[in-house]
Amino acid sequence: MTTASRFHRLRARTSRNLRMSLMCKSSLGNAVVDEFPILRQEVHDGKALLYLDSAATSQKPIAVTEAFRKAAQEVTSFPDDADIKEEIETARANVASLLNASPRDIVFTRGATEALNLVARGWGDANISEGDEIILTVMEHHSNLVPWQSLAERNRAVLKFVPLSKDQAFNMEAFKSLLNPGKTKIVAVNHVSNVLGCVNPVKEISELAHAAGALVSVDACQSVPHMPVDVKELGADFISASGHKMLGPTGIGFLWGRSELLNAMEPLNAGGAAMSRVSINPASTFHDAPAPWRFEAERLPYAEIMALSEACKYLQSRNMSQVHEYEMELGHYLWDSLSEIPGISLYGPSPSSSAGRDRGALVAFNCKGIHSNDLAFFLDQEGVAIRSGHHCTQPLHRALGVAGSARASLYLYNTREDIDKFCTILRKTLKMFSDMGFGVEETSPCPLVSTSDPTLRDPGIDRPCTDLWPKVDAEAEGVKENN
Repeated sequence: MTTASRFHRLRARTSRNLRMSLMCKSSLGNAVVDEFPILRQEVHDGKALLYLDSAATSQKPIAVTEAFRKAAQEVTSFPDDADIKEEIETARANVASLLNASPRDIVFTRGATEALNLVARGWGDANISEGDEIILTVMEHHSNLVPWQSLAERNRAVLKFVPLSKDQAFNMEAFKSLLNPGKTKIVAVNHVSNVLGCVNPVKEISELAHAAGALVSVDACQSVPHMPVDVKELGADFISASGHKMLGPTGIGFLWGRSELLNAMEPLNAGGAAMSRVSINPASTFHDAPAPWRFEAERLPYAEIMALSEACKYLQSRNMSQVHEYEMELGHYLWDSLSEIPGISLYGPSPSSSAGRDRGALVAFNCKGIHSNDLAFFLDQEGVAIRSGHHCTQPLHRALGVAGSARASLYLYNTREDIDKFCTILRKTLKMFSDMGFGVEETSPCPLVSTSDPTLRDPGIDRPCTDLWPKVDAEAEGVKENN
């Protein structure tokens, strides 16, 4: 081991120990874990479950599952019942309270994907014309990318993408250069990257976009569950989130939007409660209800809304500032612990950098010579649940020069001990691969990946997207394309 390697390991270990010494002995994770019975289950011949996949879907506390059960089993009246309507509006107020928003600005949706599509369709179709420009980033989840691609195709708009900075975070200088006053109509960006973990400067982005005459739509799926999100402070125009990532059930999410924008938007669906008045005599006419009800034409999923409401109350009871502080400590410890394992490349800004100091509690990584799916499979056999693949961010992984990555993600119910156990099992699994001739020997850790792999390329529509991009011979492929 070189002197530099010893220095970096010592610095990481010292930094980690200092942070951990500041944490209270009875951590938040230890305090709440018994409220999540699923985390106490055993899998694969008695192995304890170690759940490190909350960026995909969070677990639910007893209060949330009980609220869902009660709504599903004990409530027999239909949703036009006055009491049920009142409970739905109370739930809307609980969601709004979490965001410091007005309940009238909260629209219930089937999830964040529908919320983002509602913005692209309901606002975009009416306000984006041929030649107008839409700015996104290369780190967007497909749910905040494809709706805008579809809009650009329908209305012949221009898409522009903010590349990564050198430390794999939001590139502010590149963003400023892409803004085109009078032409840029909307900026769509995630608040926290589900792969890089970086917290994007939404407030500054919003100020710059508004100065250029553009709106801002934020995918907040990875921020609302983990940190204080104040819509007034962020300054964005639309914010979307999903229930199943914030201790709630699947099939429910929400869109927050400015009142004047929501009331000017066309709903995706017509009928039902979305109408304030309908007539056929003397002419067939209808009038949309005001926001948010104009967007909720179908019978709302009552049980899911009740569970989401309870999830919001639960998060507020735990103090989102404290949740964020606790998760930052865990996230930094996870990064430092993984960085000490030989052969591992980490993605996103380091916690020691300005772009990474408040990064989310997740780390995406790759182990040299081992596909992420293979690694995740064998970790699963040991009871460890992580995520592998492209995480619905294929363009980002192409920018990183890799086919996919493994990702460990944490939540308020995880602990430092979970991370220690994970790294122990990971080392054991990598040793198994090494014994079979895969992976790397015990050498110094791989550096942060910052260069793309030239053998990986966008396959185009003639070669469908898959999880593992085949490497091709560049010269042979070039000859084929030229012919």
